[in-house]
Amino acid sequence: MSGDQGHVLTNPVDLSSFNHVERLVQQLYLPGTPQQIVEIQNNLQQLQRSDQGWQLADTLLQSQDEKVRFFGALTFTIKINSDWDGLKDEDTGPLLQRLLHWLTIRVNAGEGPLVVRKLCASLVAYFLRPTVSWPKCLLQLLSCLNAGGAVAYEHLMSDHAEGAAQILPTLGRSQLLTALWFSVTLIEEVGKTSPTSIQTHKYHERVISTLNDVVELLRATLQPKPNLDRQIAEEGVKCFQAWVTYAHGVWTDKAMELTPLKTLTPYTLALLQQEDLSEVTADCLGDILGPFSAFFTPQDLDTLVGFLISEQAQQQLSVLLAGEFEPEPMAIARLLLAYGDASIQDLAKNLSNPAVRLVMRELMQLLACQGYPGLDDDICTPALEFWQSYTEFLIDSLYGAGDDLEPWMDGAKQYAVQAIEHCWVKVRLPPENILAQWTSDAKVDFKAFRADVEDLLQSSYTLLGTSIFDRLASLALEALHNRAWLHLEATLFCLNALAETISDEDVVDGTLSSLFGSALFANMMDSTLAIPPKAQQTAVTTIVSFTAFFERHTEYLPSMLTFLFSSLQTPALAGVSAKAIYSTCDTCRKHLVSDVGAFLHQHECLFQWQGVESATKEKVIGAIAAIIQAIPSDQHRVENFDKLLDFVERDVKACQSSARVGLVDQAQEIGLCALRCLINMGKSMQEPDGVAIDLETEPSTQGAYGSQMWASSQERVVRCLYTVSTSLNRDGEVVEASCQVLRTGYKEVSPGPFVFPPQITEDFVANSNLQTPRLEYILDTAGAMLTRHTRAKAIKVDPAAITFLAHIFHLITTMGYDPANEPEVSASCIDLAAKFIPHYLHIFLHPRCQDHIANLIMFTIRSMICQEIMPRRAGAFFWASTITRYELSADVRAMADGVLSQYGPQATLVIIHNISGETARSELETFADPLKRMVFAQPKAKQWLSDALFANTFPSSKVGDAEKRVFLQQLISLRGAKKTNQVVKEWWMACRGTSFAYTS
Repeated sequence: MSGDQGHVLTNPVDLSSFNHVERLVQQLYLPGTPQQIVEIQNNLQQLQRSDQGWQLADTLLQSQDEKVRFFGALTFTIKINSDWDGLKDEDTGPLLQRLLHWLTIRVNAGEGPLVVRKLCASLVAYFLRPTVSWPKCLLQLLSCLNAGGAVAYEHLMSDHAEGAAQILPTLGRSQLLTALWFSVTLIEEVGKTSPTSIQTHKYHERVISTLNDVVELLRATLQPKPNLDRQIAEEGVKCFQAWVTYAHGVWTDKAMELTPLKTLTPYTLALLQQEDLSEVTADCLGDILGPFSAFFTPQDLDTLVGFLISEQAQQQLSVLLAGEFEPEPMAIARLLLAYGDASIQDLAKNLSNPAVRLVMRELMQLLACQGYPGLDDDICTPALEFWQSYTEFLIDSLYGAGDDLEPWMDGAKQYAVQAIEHCWVKVRLPPENILAQWTSDAKVDFKAFRADVEDLLQSSYTLLGTSIFDRLASLALEALHNRAWLHLEATLFCLNALAETISDEDVVDGTLSSLFGSALFANMMDSTLAIPPKAQQTAVTTIVSFTAFFERHTEYLPSMLTFLFSSLQTPALAGVSAKAIYSTCDTCRKHLVSDVGAFLHQHECLFQWQGVESATKEKVIGAIAAIIQAIPSDQHRVENFDKLLDFVERDVKACQSSARVGLVDQAQEIGLCALRCLINMGKSMQEPDGVAIDLETEPSTQGAYGSQMWASSQERVVRCLYTVSTSLNRDGEVVEASCQVLRTGYKEVSPGPFVFPPQITEDFVANSNLQTPRLEYILDTAGAMLTRHTRAKAIKVDPAAITFLAHIFHLITTMGYDPANEPEVSASCIDLAAKFIPHYLHIFLHPRCQDHIANLIMFTIRSMICQEIMPRRAGAFFWASTITRYELSADVRAMADGVLSQYGPQATLVIIHNISGETARSELETFADPLKRMVFAQPKAKQWLSDALFANTFPSSKVGDAEKRVFLQQLISLRGAKKTNQVVKEWWMACRGTSFAYTS
């Protein structure tokens, strides 16, 4: 210690000062305001960290108050951890002696674990100081406890010194507990340091010298004996676990260090038979066995199996089966699962062994405990994880065996089947009155368990094939016959889980025909049967899961669709039923054409029902539109579409009426519903996926846009858009929905009600301004239309393109040519401008546009130095497109070359400015792209780059002229190759001073 601190360990502080500190500590544990507690804590911390802190710890340990003594021990820990550098080398030895002295004094005085454990922590803190060497630390502690006071380390080295084996039998109960607590704290704290670090490696070397003493201590505390002290044995088990856990992380490749610990495993296993110790012992062994099964010898595992199948273990597991999840049975169950996980291969391959069959039976029983997973059955989820691992092992073995089936495989499969049948029981929902009492957490956990069962089922199909599907379907029919609705729901849930694996195959069509040809749909519609809504919902989900089956077997469509439409009247079923109707009609549209009139009638009925949600109407109208799309006759297709459109127009009129009388919220809800109906209709009227389309083929103007067949329908759709838009003052959601309606026709190559003439989108865009909500979405829509008309054989939409470009000019002028004023709109303007390259570059030569080119180009350059990320990225993308060489007509090439000649150097200056440390690291690839294209495509690239690198405005002082020349040479030599990205990244780091400078 500095100054005189080396002598104050034995000099107590002034009594009046001590009394003051003691009162402060006692006040800390009394009720008080937060401010008072903080003030007391601050005062005590100041005293602890003061020069008198060492003496204070000594004095506080003499108090009659346990809390004050604890604070004294804590002060030693704080001083060692925080003020160690203030100690002289000659003070460290006396400090250790003093700590051992206090620990011995307090233990002999009958001190409780609170203070003793904290003194042990202080000793471990001493052990972990970098300048300390404390070999044989446990032996010295044992010697001190045996002697009743501090024993010098030199005494341990004498010829007559006793070893741990001689000392331990003489120690009392409290002394053994102290030694165990110290050993646990020591290895846990050492385990928190890195064994590979130069600074902390020595701690791990030092504990090796303590290992044999620890083993002797554990042997003395774990070895079965008459009148075994429960607490000592329990602490011994915890100490054993701590050292083995440490060994797993550090000594896995050191058999010499592991061997002494392994000799203790039989003692620990024997404690499983002690009823008052089986819980802590089972938890210890289970925690070790899971990650470190190699620690156990074959003899250890045989002993463990003997316990697991013993009458004692079976009695404990029977408690779980009865739904009583007490700590001791739970611990044994977790140990059983740990053994199962570690021994899956041996279990599966040795089912002829009676002991193995008993273990497998117990593992299976863990899926059969009374109670609901997530609510009161806490073992079911980990048990399910075991059976999932078991199934995956069988699958791996099945594939690994090739054509030669392992002789044990058939028997092993039967256990997988049993596990699934148990899971079928566990996923059953409780009655509604019980479910209503569950907390939200319990519902979430139960749902998670069902999801895990889905995973097991999907894995099992690979192993078991259609047999498991057939088995579940038979259970469904049995439940249907018995009107056991919750059993039926659980079975349908399981079948749905298998749908992803087999729904597109016809291997189970016979089984599905039995199920869907039964009274399933009729019963689901029967209001007199009091079927739980969840069972009906799962039945609807089953339809969605096996839509492909109904496409192959259209004879079941009428009864199925009747059930779905009837379910629309039930609020709890409406949403899922509407989705099922949409899915079915979309997939089976060609088979339902003859029933389109019935569908329109059903929608008329739906329209009359009160309280039908918008989402339901949107799905159903989209479903009917899908059927209409499949009608072969053009005339009939138009007629039926117009009938369907009547429903939308009713909503549009209702929106308009509500808006006129000030019912704004109601008007918005109705209007948005009408637009979303149009969106779904537009999507459904598109050519279905899977139909061959030549994307390079574009119909003529008359064929695509001038078709009189759809002209009236299109006018009505456009009228709906504008009516809703004007009624709701171009609300943001309305604007976005209107854009989506327009977009539904962009991908089509045949005439249709949503394949609008370009003029419609042109007018929609032209009517927007900076005050228009979601303006960026409108501009993106314009870009989507341009992109659709840039393919080689696509017709050009020059008039619309002229309007779009003129609108961009107008918007950037309104923004004062500053991208920062409206970052999102600016980015969308630039993105739209980039869509003109190269197929619409000639539009820049139009009289309405050519005078504004300079303003647009400078706007894109300014965007790249804007603080907002979206304009920066849009500007970089625009210049990447601009710099690229294209095949252009002579006049357009002259215009493009002129722009590049005039503005290329400025754009290059900004790009170099960004990659030279001014942009974020995440944007480097964004700016590297135009750089790569420039080097590859532009003859003047080297000059532009050189001018930018050596400009007076270059932003970084971290690189010099030599580094700049090297960087320039690298860029030019790479000619836009991918490696340019890495070169740019290294350059950015050099300019920021976070890497070595460029020298070569």
